[in-house]
Formats: sequence, structure tokens, C-alpha cells
Amino acid sequence: MIKLKIKSGDIVRVIAGDHKGSEGKVLRVLRDKNKAIVEGVNMVSKHTKPSATNPQGGIVKKEAAIHISNIQLIDPKSNETTKVAYKIEGDKKVRVSKKSNQVL
Repeated sequence: MIKLKIKSGDIVRVIAGDHKGSEGKVLRVLRDKNKAIVEGVNMVSKHTKPSATNPQGGIVKKEAAIHISNIQLIDPKSNETTKVAYKIEGDKKVRVSKKSNQVL
């Protein structure tokens, strides 16, 4: 298993694949599969049967997982993609943007 430097709640940009260039917030990270679910990216149609919660049934749009290597974190200062480094400040280990040296 690789070290994942993207956490849920981060704003990321897709850098490869069909949805290249689109941005969104990470809703969930699937560590065992090295994938993440990004809000508004990689939407798929799911056919659902009528149930008590959804009496109509029909087609529902939802986000599918995208591989972690196809997304990159956006630097909050410059609004460009950036790599992530780790630094120790005091007793804590924090994530730092490599472009702006700003704590994430």
C-alpha cells in the first residue's frame, strides 16, 4: 500500500483521463484500492429499482472512484496543482505545498 498524500476535504484537479481539467472536493478516499471519490467528477448513471426510500426508481447520477494517480492537489495560494511534502513543526507532522511552502 502506498502513502496517500490526499485527504478527504482537499480540493483537487484531475490531471489524466476522460475528466482531465475538472476540479472538485474529495469526498472519500478508498485506501485499500488507491482511489478517491471527487465531487462532480466521473459521474456514472446507476439504474435503481423502486423502493421505500425511492418510490419512483429510475436512473440516478452518482460519483464513481478515480485512481489517486490521476488527481493532484490544488495549491490554495496560487490555484495551481502542486505536490505535497511533509515537515515537522514542533511536535506535529504537517502537510506542506511544495510550490508555496504553505501549510495545507
